[in-house]
Amino acid sequence: MNFDLTNDQKMLQDQVRKFVDAELAPVAPEIDKSGDFPWKSIKKMAELGLLGVVVPEEYGGSGFDFVSLAIAIEEISRVCASTGVIVAVNNSLVTYPILHFGNEEQKKKYLPVLCCCEKIGAFALTEPNAGSDVVALEATARLEGDHYILNGTKRFITNGGEAGIHIVFAYTNKELKHKGISAFIVERDTPGFTVGKHEDLMGIRATANCELIFEDSKIPKENLLGKEGDGFKIAMNTIDVSRIDIAAQAVGIAQGALDEAVKYSKERKAFGQPLHKFQMIQSMFAEMATQIQAARLLTYYAGSCKDTGMARFSKESAMAKYYASDVAVSVTRKAVQIHGGYGYTKDYPVERMYRDAKILELYEGTSEIQKIVIARELVK
Repeated sequence: MNFDLTNDQKMLQDQVRKFVDAELAPVAPEIDKSGDFPWKSIKKMAELGLLGVVVPEEYGGSGFDFVSLAIAIEEISRVCASTGVIVAVNNSLVTYPILHFGNEEQKKKYLPVLCCCEKIGAFALTEPNAGSDVVALEATARLEGDHYILNGTKRFITNGGEAGIHIVFAYTNKELKHKGISAFIVERDTPGFTVGKHEDLMGIRATANCELIFEDSKIPKENLLGKEGDGFKIAMNTIDVSRIDIAAQAVGIAQGALDEAVKYSKERKAFGQPLHKFQMIQSMFAEMATQIQAARLLTYYAGSCKDTGMARFSKESAMAKYYASDVAVSVTRKAVQIHGGYGYTKDYPVERMYRDAKILELYEGTSEIQKIVIARELVK
């Protein structure tokens, strides 16, 4: 088994690392404070091909694999978690389902637009009363002539306030339960579609996380993604892929926090010597670094399962997401602890990283849901 990155992956890693250190690091604290969507940075990343990493070149993408996408998300999130998840959503939750479940017309119409950042994408599954329990969806869509009439409310939608293209899930036949859910490509200017409340989040504050409201919205029937009733299958398959990205985001946040803690330990002195000279601090560093590397390898393995065509990789992506999320929360907490009182201020980025890390245990399925997925795969 070869754990070495390919030359292309190394080049991508180096390119993204240089970009985020130069472009994202200076603005990350500002957008966390203001909550402003980082359009300037996102457009620059589109020029680097980072908004369509796994999309084939014929549709305007970069044509890389999923391990490469994980590498890119890790590097971005190491500096700015908000930007990391914005890019992850556009890649795994929007371009991916269109690429794999859309027809040729849909691919040609939407993928180039998403890859070049003419429009950003959002994935609208969660509702006020339906999070982990997808079957509890209340949104409905009925076919009338050449259009579906969509009604419902979506909540906690990353990119929702700025997205021009949304993948929206609704019941087309509620009697069939999960087999009656369908997926639609919904554009921002659709009649009857409005953006509601902007969420005031604890972390990842610059992600335009908003409520989406559909009131008799007319969706052209050609915007049905896949077939009627394919929505649950599309959602679950897409989330399996997205969990790899979220695991990568967790690894990036944790690595960024460790880097900051090591840097601080060399600058800060106590009892006449730098912090890193103390055995207790060294022990914390060893634990943090080992946990991060283990999470990274789990994440890359999940990505390679997808790349090599494994039919089902739900267990692998759930393991990566569950463990990496736990590591990110643990490592950022320790990084704050190493900074002492300064770690509790906004003068150092570990405070922001600690807040950002918590969401990893919640979205794309809570840590508890990941355990259920893993256990089901083991006993089936």
